[in-house]
Amino acid sequence: MIFYKIEAIIDDIENNLDLNDRKVMRTIANELCEKSESFYHKSKQQQFVFGVGLRNEKMTFGMILRTNSDKDDVFSKYQKLLPFELKKVSFEEITFKALNSMLNSAVRNDFIYDDDDVLASFEIGAINERYGSVSYGESVLEDGVKKDKVFEVADKNLFRETLRPELERIYSKNICNKFKGHPVHYILRTDERNLRKEIYRTLLTALYDNGRIQNKRYCFVDYHSESRLPGVTFDALYRSCEGGAMVIRYGNETETDGEYARRDEEVVSALCETAVKYKNKVLTIICLPTVSNKVKDLFLMNFGVTSFVEIFEDVVHKGQAQEYLRNKAKELKIRSDKELTALSDDEDRCYNSSELNRIFDEWYDKKLRNTIYPQYKDAQTTKVKLKKEEAKGNAYDKLQELIGLSEAKKVMNQALNFYKAQKIFADRGYSNSHPAMHMVFTGNPGTAKTTVARLFAQIMKENGLLSKGELYEVGRGDIVGKYVGSTAPIVQNLFKKAKGSVLFIDEAYSLVDDRDGLYGDEAINTIVQEMENNREDTVVIFAGYPDKMEGFLDKNPGLRSRIAFNIPFDDYNEEELLQIAELTAEKSNMQFTDEAKLKLKDLFIESKKSADFGNGRFVRNVFEKAKMEQANRLVNMNYSDITNDVLSTLTASDIVIPEKAKPQKTCKIGF
Repeated sequence: MIFYKIEAIIDDIENNLDLNDRKVMRTIANELCEKSESFYHKSKQQQFVFGVGLRNEKMTFGMILRTNSDKDDVFSKYQKLLPFELKKVSFEEITFKALNSMLNSAVRNDFIYDDDDVLASFEIGAINERYGSVSYGESVLEDGVKKDKVFEVADKNLFRETLRPELERIYSKNICNKFKGHPVHYILRTDERNLRKEIYRTLLTALYDNGRIQNKRYCFVDYHSESRLPGVTFDALYRSCEGGAMVIRYGNETETDGEYARRDEEVVSALCETAVKYKNKVLTIICLPTVSNKVKDLFLMNFGVTSFVEIFEDVVHKGQAQEYLRNKAKELKIRSDKELTALSDDEDRCYNSSELNRIFDEWYDKKLRNTIYPQYKDAQTTKVKLKKEEAKGNAYDKLQELIGLSEAKKVMNQALNFYKAQKIFADRGYSNSHPAMHMVFTGNPGTAKTTVARLFAQIMKENGLLSKGELYEVGRGDIVGKYVGSTAPIVQNLFKKAKGSVLFIDEAYSLVDDRDGLYGDEAINTIVQEMENNREDTVVIFAGYPDKMEGFLDKNPGLRSRIAFNIPFDDYNEEELLQIAELTAEKSNMQFTDEAKLKLKDLFIESKKSADFGNGRFVRNVFEKAKMEQANRLVNMNYSDITNDVLSTLTASDIVIPEKAKPQKTCKIGF
C-alpha cells in the first residue's frame, strides 16, 4: 500500500468559476467527493484519490494505492473527472501519519465524507488505536541515492562480508519481469542503534532501486520483553506496508530468562504470525543485538520455512581497525595521530565497528579539548562513563557458590590448574604453543551449563588465560548455511568473533544429519579445523544431552582428540532444588513459609520422576507461578491487611504444579 501527496496548479476553469467564493468551492468539493467515491468503486476498491484543499490556485490531493499500480496512470484517469484542468503535477510518497492529516483536512473541507470510513475500507484504521507498550513509527527513503553510495556504506561501516555480497545479489539482473514476492527476508545484528538504522535504510534503498520493494515508505516496530502487542494493530500495520517493508527492532540488550523469556515467546509468536501471513507482500527485517541467539532462534522457529539472509558486522584485526579509525578522522576533516592508531594496536585482538566507534569517540572527545579547542585543556569537566554493568565479585568465587554441581566444579578446577601449568611451561620455554582447552558439557536441561560456561570465560580472562573472556552462544541455526558452500564461511566468521573468548555450541548433536555429506557435516568438519587453528586463544565448549553427545563425538574422528575435558552436569536432588528455589526468591526480596518449603520438596521429589524434568528451569517456573498465585490471593484480601511481610511471603497455597509437571492421564486399550 502506497500513500501519495499530489500537488498541481489549476490551469483552466470551466464556466469561469470563482474559487474565492466559498459556495462555489463547497459545490466543487462536494462534486469531487462524489467523484472520489465513484472512482474508488470503479477501481474495485484498489485505488482512492481525494481532494484535500485549494490555496492560491494550487490544489492538493491525496492518493492511496492498494496494489502496485502506476501512480501517473491512476491520477490521469481521476483527473479526467475534474471540472478543471491541471498542470505541473508533482507526486510525493508520504507516511501514514501525513496521509491521516490530509484525510482530516479533506473532511473539514468537504472533499470526503468521513476519514475513518476511508481507513476502514482499506482495513488500516486500527493503526490509529492504542498499541500498548509497542512503539510504532514510519519513515520514507531518500531519493537519488546512487549505487556507489550504497556500497560505500557497507565498506565504511565494516559490513563487507555479509552486506556487500547481498547488495551485489540485489543489483544483479533480475530474471522476473514482475514482482512476485520476496525470496528472502533479513536478520540484522548490531549493538549500535544509529549504525543499525543506516544499514537497514541502505539495504532498503538497494531493494527499492531494483524493484524488490515498491514503496519508499517503511514501518518499524520497537519492542522488548515487557511489550504487549494487539494483534489487530499489527495486522493493520503490515497491511499498510503491502509492497514495502517492516523493520522489527528488538530492544533488550541482554537475553532474558524466566517470566520475560516467556513474554519474548509470546511477542515473537504474535509478530511472526502476521509477518508470515504477509511474507510475500511485505519484506521483514529483524534487528537484533549481537548477542541474542535465543531470540533469533525464536524468530526462525516461528517463521517456519521462510528463508533469511543474516547481516552482521565484520570482525577485523589491527591493520583494518587502524584504517577504519583513520577514515573516520578523514570524514571529519581532522588529522589522525599515533595516539588514535595506538588504541587498536593489539595484534591478537579482534574489533567490530561498534567497538571501534567507541574508541574513536573517546579519542575525538580528547582531541577536541586538547588540540582543536586548547582553552579547555585544563578546564574542570565531568564525564559519565557508560558501560555495561559487570557482575560484582570474583567469577571463580561465583562458580564455587553455585548450588550443587560438585563433579562439574571438580573437573573445572582441574582444567584451570592444567591450563595455568601449561602456560608456565610455555613461558619457560618447554612448549611453543598453548594447549587446547576445548570441552564437552553433558547434562539435562536446567543444570546450569550455560551459566558455568559464562563464568568459566570470565575466570579465564581474570587469570590472563583468555584476552576477552566473553561467551558466544550459538546453535545449529547460527552455524549451518542455507546453500552449498555457505556453511564454512559462517563457521570461520564465528571463530573470528570468538577469538579470545569461549564459543559455546548448545545442542551440538543437532549438527548431525540423517545422511552423510549434508550441511551439518560441513559444519562439523570446519569446526574441527578451526578448533585447531584457534587453539591458543579460543575455547570451544560443546553442550547437550549425555546420550546424544556420544553420537556427535563419533561423527568426526578429530573431535574426540581435540576435547581436553568432559564435564558432567548431574541432575539436582530435591535438597539442592529447594536451595535454588530459596535463592531465587531471595533475589526477588521474597521468602517461602516453612509449609511452602515442605510442599516444594514434595513437589520436586515427584516431578523428578518425569523424563523431561527441567531442573533449575523447573524451579524458576514454579517460582513464577507462585508469584501469580500470590497476586490472585492478594487482590482478594483487605487492603489494610496487606503488610510488607505479606507482600514478600509465598505460602503453601501459592505453590502449584506447572502444567508440564502434571501427570498425564493414560487410556487403557481393551479389557
